[in-house]
Amino acid sequence: MSEASLRKFRVAVSAVIFQDGKILLALRRDIDWWNLPGGGMEIGETVEEAVRREVREETGLEVAVERLIGLYSKPQKQEIVLSFLCQRIGGELTGTDESRECRYFSPDQLPANLLPKHRQRVEDALLNQPEAIMRNQLSRTEEDQRLALE
Repeated sequence: MSEASLRKFRVAVSAVIFQDGKILLALRRDIDWWNLPGGGMEIGETVEEAVRREVREETGLEVAVERLIGLYSKPQKQEIVLSFLCQRIGGELTGTDESRECRYFSPDQLPANLLPKHRQRVEDALLNQPEAIMRNQLSRTEEDQRLALE
């Protein structure tokens, strides 16, 4: 593999945060879709640092990373996403530059405009498996959004 193609590969993280049996989601400012807090790792960061930074940037909360829920391969974007169960340890829930709104949802009342790949990660977290789940998420975001609204 060439050095150029390696530079385009991305590792991302997402956080699953429960409170009173409800799951925290953030409504993105750039598109009208709910998602789990998360994003790409930055150079020099550990995985835990990336999770904590992304949650803080998108929700205002401080979290502790508890365990890996799943590993998601997204070859169409040359991306791997690590999804973690996190515990709130501080901060105030608020909208941010990246999130218009943050809110807890009951697992049986998730919004229709929750990004499908994130819905799958929520469902995987609800399985409460002792070992991390590995999945391929092969569809493109545009396809996911269209199918979710049909």
